[in-house]
Amino acid sequence: MKTYTIIPAWWSGTRLWPLSRKFYPKQFIKLEELGWISLFQRAFKRAMKISSTENILVVTNSEYKFHCVAQIKELEISINDDQIIIEPQAKSTLWAIALWMKHIKEDDSVGLVLWSDQVIEEEDRFAEIIMSNLEMAQKHMVIYWIKPNCPHTWYEYISYNETSSYPTKIDKFVTRPATAELGNEYIKKWYLWNAWIFLFSKKLFFDELKKWNKSYFDIVSSSDETKVMFEKLPEQTIDFWLIQLSDNVYVTPIYNYWTDLWSFDALDDYSKYIGFKNSNIIEIDSRNNTTFSEVKWKKISLIWVDDFIIVDTKDALLISKKGESQKIKEVINILKEERSELADYGLTVYRPWWSYTIIDEGEGFKSKRITVSSNKKLSLQMHYHRSEHWVVVSWTAIVTIWEEEIVVRKWESVFIPAWVKHRLENKGKLPLYLIESQIWDYLEEDDIVRFDDEYWRK
Repeated sequence: MKTYTIIPAWWSGTRLWPLSRKFYPKQFIKLEELGWISLFQRAFKRAMKISSTENILVVTNSEYKFHCVAQIKELEISINDDQIIIEPQAKSTLWAIALWMKHIKEDDSVGLVLWSDQVIEEEDRFAEIIMSNLEMAQKHMVIYWIKPNCPHTWYEYISYNETSSYPTKIDKFVTRPATAELGNEYIKKWYLWNAWIFLFSKKLFFDELKKWNKSYFDIVSSSDETKVMFEKLPEQTIDFWLIQLSDNVYVTPIYNYWTDLWSFDALDDYSKYIGFKNSNIIEIDSRNNTTFSEVKWKKISLIWVDDFIIVDTKDALLISKKGESQKIKEVINILKEERSELADYGLTVYRPWWSYTIIDEGEGFKSKRITVSSNKKLSLQMHYHRSEHWVVVSWTAIVTIWEEEIVVRKWESVFIPAWVKHRLENKGKLPLYLIESQIWDYLEEDDIVRFDDEYWRK
């Protein structure tokens, strides 16, 4: 019997905006509070305590695949290409897990669903709990729930049959409480929070799917092509469309510290739990304020300010009263209505070859700092409305202009006129850094024609 771990990593989470954006969601951002590694990286390392590296599978989408690949590489861990499974379209959790289950060959193998955006402390203890339930997962669907520490209205609750040994059979599922007062009533009754962590064998998963959703089981089992399968299936979550229907679900409470960082208030609670203090804040006659900054060296000074969360990035500033940061979704909706890219991107934009950061821009010009990872190259491309001037500031760039390859060394530069095919490549072992200056009348990212691209972009 093998133990697999699936790490879903497709969420476009903007709940920590402006630190997180649609194309740089919260599972990939790195914070000092998290030890400067991402939630996704922590989840992968957590999975290694339960499964061998080759039995860890990541389910994501084409937009986030390169984030997953790069961040696993940063951990100095090697995986095979088929360990990252691409979801062809967003259809929520049930079919993503079914897709992952189809990749497992052995029917008796057990799979753990471990989310990429959660914090779980005391990870060795957590791994021991999972390992102790592996035999149970051959016969029953085991789910993991958290003992509440406050009357939260964001999470779903369950009641269960309290016993001296776990897992134990679930009594009933309870919807999210409408008020904190009702949440307090749930806590008094020893209800638990849903952590969305599941454990079951491949055979049991498909047996339960066949029992409760026969028509969908037929689609999943008969479809060889992932895209065809997803086109036929409706959007459904595993908890509502399988777990809550099944009469074979058992629960194990987890007493570890757990949070999915659903808001800055949750991140603030976690910071207090680990005793983190921001050294870049100066408070005068102020108390109980929390700051998060993208810029490590920036000082934030507060005078006569109480109970605020302040989030500072290079292109956006969020100031929220504590307890209200979940309303960030209203900010995102306004940004979408304004067709602002601030909801989607920050000043640093990540690409499969690594990233660029906008340094300055104005009428007729834009300056960027470009980073190209080792042995990566940009597409062979052309622009209609801009020329580019590249200055290499570290290592050596290989620049293709039409059919000619040019070596551009540190402190050297090259000019790329409009309407000229060109490509930038880093053949070295270290990251390549350069400054790009764009000039002309139109400088948006959609002014690009790709002739060759190893990342399958249009």
